[in-house]
Amino acid sequence: MAIALHDIAKMLDHSTLQPFLTEEDIRKGCDIALQYDTATVCARPGDMSIVVKALAGSDVKPCTVIGFPHGAHHTSVKVYEAERALDDGCQELDMVLNIGKMISGDTAYVQDEIAQLAQAAHARKALLKVILETCYLSDEQKKIACELSEKAGADFVKTSTGYGSKGATVADVALMRAAVSDQVRVKASGGIRTLDMVLACRKAGASRCGVSATAKIMEEAKARLEQGTLTEEPAAPVENPTGGSY
Repeated sequence: MAIALHDIAKMLDHSTLQPFLTEEDIRKGCDIALQYDTATVCARPGDMSIVVKALAGSDVKPCTVIGFPHGAHHTSVKVYEAERALDDGCQELDMVLNIGKMISGDTAYVQDEIAQLAQAAHARKALLKVILETCYLSDEQKKIACELSEKAGADFVKTSTGYGSKGATVADVALMRAAVSDQVRVKASGGIRTLDMVLACRKAGASRCGVSATAKIMEEAKARLEQGTLTEEPAAPVENPTGGSY
């Protein structure tokens, strides 16, 4: 089945999260997102004022990360970080759950923390995505983390920060899609650098993909459109990333 360029673009959260990026790099990232009309620009919390200004008047939304990348901040710090980002105009929050608490089985802590962030986001009409960092969790832990996220009111569950030992896999996307109801969406992130990987994640159930290779992916899509070969099916088998990073 054919797919439109716009549908692909609106799957993409253009990521500008690397620690070495300058203010000029962030502005260039916003320009790329605006050029292709992506879903969001996902930038570091301290960059929100730049991103919000750059995206003003467009339908590309400002997004940031909370408790990134390790998830081990005190809950009160995560809540403050979220509220400050919302004050700056952020409309989507990607929080890292407390990975150590999840692995140790402290599900009450994990659910309560997500619920506090969901409440803060929803009070300001923002969305909350919960990053599981799947590379460190067993399949059963991934499933439980998804269930806890839904119970706590999250809008999305997300595979990875991009800074763990491995990024998104198609199998993890499918597992996460099966673990939540239709009320919760799935975001794949980490190591997604090709159109075929985006399409494979979409087929497995992802509604969003976090990428920094936005221009490359969209130019691949444009080339296939011109050739009459742009469909929802990947053109070739995808290889899961061996490492993280965006």
